[in-house]
Amino acid sequence: METVKGFRDYTGDEARKREEIRKIVVSIFEKYNFEPAETPIIEYEEFVRGNNQNDEAVSDTFKLKDKGERKLALRYELTFPLKRIAQNKKLPYRRYQIGPAFRDEPITGNRARQFISCDADIIGSTIKDEAEILKIAGEILERLKIKYVINVNNRKLLNEIMEKEKIKVEDRRDVIREVDKLDKLNENEVKKNLKKYGAEKILSIFNKDEKYYEKYESYNEIRELKKLCSMYKIKINFQPSLSRGLSYYNGTIFEIKSSIKETVCGGGAYIFNGVQGFGFGVSIERLELLANIPLSSKKVLIISLGQDKKAIELADKIRKIIPTQIFYGKPGKALDYANSYNIPLVIFIGDEEVKSKKFKLKNMKSGKEKMISEKDLEKELNKVN
Repeated sequence: METVKGFRDYTGDEARKREEIRKIVVSIFEKYNFEPAETPIIEYEEFVRGNNQNDEAVSDTFKLKDKGERKLALRYELTFPLKRIAQNKKLPYRRYQIGPAFRDEPITGNRARQFISCDADIIGSTIKDEAEILKIAGEILERLKIKYVINVNNRKLLNEIMEKEKIKVEDRRDVIREVDKLDKLNENEVKKNLKKYGAEKILSIFNKDEKYYEKYESYNEIRELKKLCSMYKIKINFQPSLSRGLSYYNGTIFEIKSSIKETVCGGGAYIFNGVQGFGFGVSIERLELLANIPLSSKKVLIISLGQDKKAIELADKIRKIIPTQIFYGKPGKALDYANSYNIPLVIFIGDEEVKSKKFKLKNMKSGKEKMISEKDLEKELNKVN
């Protein structure tokens, strides 16, 4: 039976890699003293949509109803529940959350309709916290050996540019939405879309060098962020056309690019319940695609040949150092099982092994076998990669 389009199963080494990535991400979030949170996958549709109903991500929300005909929706991201859980928290509130999000959108490139988002946010943030968040995002990618570039901009700067270019206030959200398509459409297509708002001239402004933007007051925040990031030894790249799709952003915004077309991760500044916040999200799926991390192949299969008690005792000892499983059955089937699941080490325990106090250890990769005492077994197992 096939999965629904845009959804998929993960098993074996693929699932292990995803779990290893998750552990690394959690370890970095906790290293910076963020606390975990969990929120429901299903929310009221009205809460999910919020004030950003025209945003692409919001319009792609999966909608459903319960038996009481209440309008519900699957969460499309992990940021908006902060409106609820951050209330009455001592500020700054530093939370991370890892969990599935859903988008009812076309399946193209490396996009999926379900993905595991890893988010870290600070509610009650300052520009100093923004630099720290960028450091955290960079550290995750470095740990996973992913090459990256951090592109930054500021919504205040975009608004200031639009104000000076006399773009109507009521059109500015739509203009930002069109500019955000620059990494999906060519410049001529975006220019054509901007003409209806009389805003096509801003594209030529985005081609100016960085010094040009120093005349805008909002550029001072970019300058300050660069200074703070240098303290963290993080390099950021100013990209004046960067806009990001969600309309709730109100200050610094950023996206991290790598060797794939799609953005690896991104985030920005926003206000929830009158309090300034800043955060970012990255999906396990994007990290998995790019990460270069070794997976341990050390596993042991103990084959019990009528010596179940001894097999259980030995398994308990070995599990302290290496993942271990017991197989109760014929040796032929056991070896076939070990090959199927890439278990490199097999230990046979039968009457002869118990009497001699030596066990047969078989290396499934080389095919070599040796008899070894229980005392020397741990040392021998540690030698194997």
